[in-house]
This record gives sequence, C-alpha cells and structure tokens, in this order.
Amino acid sequence: MRDALVTAAFRLFLERGYEQTTVDDIVALAGVGRRSFFRYFPSKEDVVFPDHERCLADMTDFLAGGSDDDEPVGRVCDAARLVLRMYAENPTFSVQRYRLTKRVPGLRAYELSVVWRYERALAEYLRRRFAARREGTLQADVIAAAVVAAHNNALRSWLRSDGQGEASTAVDHALAYVRSAFGGAPVPPAAEQPADVVVVVARRGAPLWRVVQEIEATLGRD
Repeated sequence: MRDALVTAAFRLFLERGYEQTTVDDIVALAGVGRRSFFRYFPSKEDVVFPDHERCLADMTDFLAGGSDDDEPVGRVCDAARLVLRMYAENPTFSVQRYRLTKRVPGLRAYELSVVWRYERALAEYLRRRFAARREGTLQADVIAAAVVAAHNNALRSWLRSDGQGEASTAVDHALAYVRSAFGGAPVPPAAEQPADVVVVVARRGAPLWRVVQEIEATLGRD
C-alpha cells in the first residue's frame, strides 16, 4: 500500500503538478482512504521522500556499529554511501523526484531539512570520536558538512544526467577528496602544548659560555 501511494502521488504530480494535487486525489487514485495515507505519511511532502527515514535509521545503525579501530573520516564517508545506494536503487524515481523538487520551493526546503538530519548524524558520530581532540567539535562539524557537500555535489551531477552511468564513480571520487583533506593528518590532543622556541643572535666566534649565558637570560633563568 505504501508503494501504491507513492506511485499514485508521483503519477499525479507529473500530470497535474505538485501544488494542484491533493491528498484526496492521491488516495482516490490509489484506491484507499485518507486514514491509510496518513498511516504511512504525515504530510504530502513526506510522500515525495518516502525512503529517507529508513535510510537515516540505517546510517545511524551503521555508525553506531563501528569500533574505535575504524578511521573516523572513512567511516562517515562509508555512511554517506548508504544515501547514494538508496538513490541508485531506483534511478527513474530518483530523477523524477529531483526534477520535481527543483520546481517546488516548499520541497526544496523540506529536502534541506532532510539533508541537515544526515549531516547531524555524521557530526554526532565524529564528535564522539574526536572528544579528546583540540577543537574536536569544530572538526566534527566541518568534516560532516564537507562529506555531505561532496556527496550531494556528485549525486546531483548524476541526477542531472538523468541517472546515466554509475553514480558510485562520481561519489567515490568526491568522497576520496574529503578523505585526502581530512583523513590523514592527526590533530594533537588538547593537553599537548608546543615547546618553547628561543632565538639568540651571537657574533661569529663568540665563546660558547657567552651563547649559553644569553639563552639563560632570555629564559629568565639564573
């Protein structure tokens, strides 16, 4: 029934337009009642994005199932691929939704709220992994945003091509860029402080004891 409602909704959206289609129109075409519609979808917007709740739950479970041995940036990149897999399961539907969302401002706003939830899931995982790092929260939020931006850039390119070719190729390339930028350089923990550096200028040929005296004076030692 859920799939029947989605199929009916998109048929009407394409024929009449999103704004001109009502929930009553959708249930009439699907042959069910309004109560059945709202059992599956809280609103008309939700029928446009029927699979995101499941995908978000899968992503959350995937991140929670990792271990401390997992490289954090690689883990969130792998989590982002779950979203790609969802789109690639039905390219025709995904392209139709992309075109519809571009035309309807309300759907674009709804989609942004969905993307934000994915980003928050990635950031919360990274915050836990980076808890001991200096500015770990900042790093987590920046990396999560970069992963989402890279994934969406490649995904939209694939959707604009009407779903031609392998979506994973472009997404893998984009995520590899994120890993190269954030995945290789460890950040020192907050407790680690840089060592003092002292520069002393001495005449050529000055005796060693004079150089040592100058260093001690600079450091304020007797």
